[in-house]
Amino acid sequence: MDKQKCWYTFAASTLACFLAFAAEQKYDVAAYVWPAYQPDPRWTELGIFDAGKGEWQNVWEAVPKWEGHAQPLMPLWGYENEADPKVMEKKIDAAVSHGVNVFIYDWYWYGGRPFLEDALDHGFLGAKNNGKMKFFVMWANHDVDSTWNNKVADKKSRGFLWKADVDAAEFRVIARRWIDNYFKRPNYYRIGGKPVLMIYEIGTFIDRVGGIGKAAESIAFLRTEAAKAGFPNGIHLMACDYGLRPEWTKPLGIDSATIYNLVHWASPAGNPDYADWAERAAARFDAAKRGLGIAYFPHASVGWDNNPRFPKEVKAAAAVGSTPEKFEQVLRRAKDWLDRNPQPGMPKLITVNAWNEWTEGSYLEPDTVNGLGYLEAVRRVFGAGGE
Repeated sequence: MDKQKCWYTFAASTLACFLAFAAEQKYDVAAYVWPAYQPDPRWTELGIFDAGKGEWQNVWEAVPKWEGHAQPLMPLWGYENEADPKVMEKKIDAAVSHGVNVFIYDWYWYGGRPFLEDALDHGFLGAKNNGKMKFFVMWANHDVDSTWNNKVADKKSRGFLWKADVDAAEFRVIARRWIDNYFKRPNYYRIGGKPVLMIYEIGTFIDRVGGIGKAAESIAFLRTEAAKAGFPNGIHLMACDYGLRPEWTKPLGIDSATIYNLVHWASPAGNPDYADWAERAAARFDAAKRGLGIAYFPHASVGWDNNPRFPKEVKAAAAVGSTPEKFEQVLRRAKDWLDRNPQPGMPKLITVNAWNEWTEGSYLEPDTVNGLGYLEAVRRVFGAGGE
């Protein structure tokens, strides 16, 4: 073989190795989406957000609770309607170009009807460029009290306004809706060819559907229906590690778990420094994986401060001092954990809270203080995607 052919062969081989390595090292960065920044008509049933912009109203009405408290937060792009596909086209481009390649949409169902679904159905799925990124749904099956109402001081005083009561029959209705409206989409996120469904409160699901036996039957029904719809291996069931018990994993066939926000693992009360709080919480990854005995996906939270929802009292459990640079270290810790804990058959997935949890102080979207700083932190750690 002459030198030129030898060089071409070496170059081709090197390129093939590089591409194989790059493919092997690909990470999926999945950000939760709180779909409340839109004028869902059901807000009127709760008697809140009369300005017609959804929970953006809590954002602009927020007031500082202590000296140096950065409220109200100011979105760089303004108070946009996220059920508008044009709005979401811009946000999809911003996400993908900074390495966020999956959206996890919080999905709600109360009283036999969906809630906040337009942000996904009309906004994201109506966007012309939605094929640039993947998505999946997290059934946010928690009860609703007055937490979202910033005019009510005692959130429990009015009791639960909506209960997440779904029996086995109603679960079947919901299951078919997920399959028909979402699972069949070409950009629905799959693991091992299985569409991913995440459930926020597994305990609530078990309790309301009628116990662990009924819950197992319901998940089996979902898997069977998914197989009929063209997914022969059924679904990938992901649980939020929020009150999750290891004895539930086998009966339900839970495949994996992650967390929604690090505050579920560590309270910032007593030591509100963001970096310390995030480090204390992230130290639990190993124990969580061992304790549950299933695949585990690490998590990074931008922050935690839900004071905009509380009109009078100061919520002590707020993490303070989050910056793009400190968040970058949290991302690197999660990435390092992924690299040290290979999970056969599983993607290198990290969940992030959140794309837009403005009223909980945890958002990647640009604001008037940091610009695109938090998104740029993601890109520095994981690179850009969607090109």
